[in-house]
Amino acid sequence: MKVVFHEDFKKVYTSDPAASAGRMEAVKNALEGKVEFVEPVPASKDDILRLHTPEHVRYVEREGIYDIAALAAGGAIKAAEIGLTEPCFALIRPPGHHASADSSWGFCYFNNMAIALEKLKREGKIKKAFILDFDLHFGDGNVNLLGGKGYVTILNPSARNRREYLNSVEKALAATDADMIAASAGFDNHEDDWGGLLKTEDFTFMGRLMRSAALRNRGGCFGILEGGYNHRVLGINVLAFIEGLRG
Repeated sequence: MKVVFHEDFKKVYTSDPAASAGRMEAVKNALEGKVEFVEPVPASKDDILRLHTPEHVRYVEREGIYDIAALAAGGAIKAAEIGLTEPCFALIRPPGHHASADSSWGFCYFNNMAIALEKLKREGKIKKAFILDFDLHFGDGNVNLLGGKGYVTILNPSARNRREYLNSVEKALAATDADMIAASAGFDNHEDDWGGLLKTEDFTFMGRLMRSAALRNRGGCFGILEGGYNHRVLGINVLAFIEGLRG
């Protein structure tokens, strides 16, 4: 299975937890020898401006984050394009699901998922998309940018009980007819991370559900990294999800 990654994602670009030293290395080390790494190119400014205002882009430029944020968006696009024909995961940062048209927070700058899906839809490569956002935190940026578009369904599981949480994911994926199944994959709801709810095998379970839905609908699937901050378990959790995604 292909994993989109660039060595520049190892750079510490701010002081926030998503940019902390060793985070990308923890995941890459866990995946080494088990996946095929492919490099992305930055998203074009045109692709970014289709979702974000010029004022917001200028803000990201002033922050000195534009190059790495555009590369992350490009990584999401690459994963989505590969995902049309085979499962793919984007090991990228900064994350993106808290980025709206003219604002961002939660360590995000550009909305990687929205940029990727909009590009596929605009080019006629997908008809419908389903986003499973299993990050601990509600993906307000995904909802703000894509929730009003008729082709996108978004699930942010909210149950505090682990079994109810997984049941809600299973039910929603069983019902969707989307030809692109995507994950805003945040691993911070793991039992050893901030949320303390999910077990490592739960990420495999959700990955398998996504893959099954994609096969049933004769479509594609991919995931992109959002949260996850305990370096000790982040790599094995990402690997667990990838193992589920590739079936």
